[in-house]
Amino acid sequence: MKKNLLLATLLLTTTAWAQKFEGLALTPPMGWNTWNTFAANIDERLVKETAQTMIDNGMRDAGYVYIVVDDCWEAKDRAADGTIVADPLKFPSGMKALGDFLHSKGFKFGIHNCAGTRTCADFPGGRGHEYQDALRYAAWGVDYLKYDWCNHGTADARETYKTMRDALHTAGRPIVFSLCEWGQNKPWEWAKDVGHLWRTTGDITNCYDCRKKWSMGWKVILDSQVELFEFAGPGHWNDPDMLEVGNNGLTLAESRAHFSLWCMLAAPLMAGNDVRNMSKEIRDILTDRDVIAIDQDPLGKQAQRWETHPDHEVWVKQLSHDEWAVCILNPGPVPAKITYAWKELEYYFKGNYQVRDVWQKKNLGTTSSNFSGEIAPHDVALFRLSRLTDG
Repeated sequence: MKKNLLLATLLLTTTAWAQKFEGLALTPPMGWNTWNTFAANIDERLVKETAQTMIDNGMRDAGYVYIVVDDCWEAKDRAADGTIVADPLKFPSGMKALGDFLHSKGFKFGIHNCAGTRTCADFPGGRGHEYQDALRYAAWGVDYLKYDWCNHGTADARETYKTMRDALHTAGRPIVFSLCEWGQNKPWEWAKDVGHLWRTTGDITNCYDCRKKWSMGWKVILDSQVELFEFAGPGHWNDPDMLEVGNNGLTLAESRAHFSLWCMLAAPLMAGNDVRNMSKEIRDILTDRDVIAIDQDPLGKQAQRWETHPDHEVWVKQLSHDEWAVCILNPGPVPAKITYAWKELEYYFKGNYQVRDVWQKKNLGTTSSNFSGEIAPHDVALFRLSRLTDG
């Protein structure tokens, strides 16, 4: 115990140079998280089965490499010396063994804790143990830390998250730092130098536009992202929360639209469904390489909402190599017949572009002709525009 205290004291004297790890999350992180479907009902068998399924169904190779064990992995209390420990019944092999397993399968290991004294599910939080925990996470081979904001008392968010940032850097293992602060203190204004991504809202839930006590549907969250585009970029992302794609409560069209618009937002893509039991249609949505490429574009631009009408919204995202992604959402409850003139987007780009329907996998001609089509309720049409050279 004396050795641990001496080491912690030494680490506390070295934080003047500490920073977040640069060169990580240059595109939005992709992976899978236990929370949306399983909450507290997690164990190492679930994580291992999910990892193998993600190999078999192509998710890992499509880019979903972070497997994040959310809240409720911990034992109810810390060890006598303050060390954080895993629940021995849920994770009998221990977290290092789990991390080693995931690494052996080509994944990265993510874990959850909280900036308060207790987590949201009343397990030991990190406050007052940041350096001790950071060393523990490094020893376990953790690659991604989601850090929540429950039971924080009167703590200042910016300083609290900086403390954990400094602890992670001092521990020496490059870890993607995800600030799950719910947007309460406008982290987009200050978190670029603290973490690699930050939550912008409260929790998502599996519906289109419902509002519950602690959570909301994806359309409600989408509407709150409109003014945040300027704050996102390589290594620092707005996080509108995890994906509900494939969960009960969403139609297939709503899952497709949800996924499309999160890709337009350059959002982290953290699947939250039971990937061991999902339909081919949902798998095809989650692993569509052309749609994922819009999210993962290295330019790192977040889409802007250009137009809103009762029967459609238009979102525009700049891509690399003078290309653009355009998403037309039907927010209404009935099918919408849409005719759209590409010249309406001359604020963003001029000239002639080839138009490709990303979901339908077909070219539609060029921007010299209007788009005409019917979009189902709560569904989208998604396009990629590539400049045509003169002559």
